Amino acid sequence: MSAPWALPLDRLRFNSEGLIPAIAQDWLDGAVLMLAWMNLEALELTLSSAEVHYWSRSRKELWHKGATSGHYQQLKGIRYDCDADVLLISINQVGDVACHTGARSCFFDAGQGPSGGGAGALPPPADACTELARVIQARAAVPESGSYTNKLLEGGDNSILKKIGEESVEFVMACKDNNPGEIASEAADLLFHLQVALTHHGVSWRQVQEVLAARRGAPRRS
Repeated sequence: MSAPWALPLDRLRFNSEGLIPAIAQDWLDGAVLMLAWMNLEALELTLSSAEVHYWSRSRKELWHKGATSGHYQQLKGIRYDCDADVLLISINQVGDVACHTGARSCFFDAGQGPSGGGAGALPPPADACTELARVIQARAAVPESGSYTNKLLEGGDNSILKKIGEESVEFVMACKDNNPGEIASEAADLLFHLQVALTHHGVSWRQVQEVLAARRGAPRRS
């Protein structure tokens, strides 16, 4: 069993069928992708291989996620809840498709009636920066009259980079004044304009998250 994920298996509370629910969560943006079940063997295989395995209640067999679709789930972290009867699995979803319908997440319905899912399904809720990136990308794809975001995008680098320079100065000044509220506000303004620049240059917010994640545990700079 891999040391980073050496769970106290004897403390986990499997149900009467020997199963425990497992929630799969994107390791970068926190989006909940799916819920499935594990038995002890599936959990041990997940821990030892670093690829997620479940127990299929309908087929009554082990299920190596992605074995037929190619949409593997690479294990990035695992926790159990306060009652030790639910698992939270942080994963890298290969292909960015977790649902059998082709949707990114199984949690795509928000209306009165069920939809068919698929690649065009509603994306799952994620962290605030990811949600902001989605809004900016939507504005770029379908411009809205009077939108400040579209005004910046239409102005290109001249408009966007000028604002980044201004917001950077305002952030620095807020830090110099040591005003927490202003620092947070100016940081938010700066992040927004940075995201507009990213969209303008075809760089996704997820690419930035991946760079940050890759730097965890990297050698310290001298």
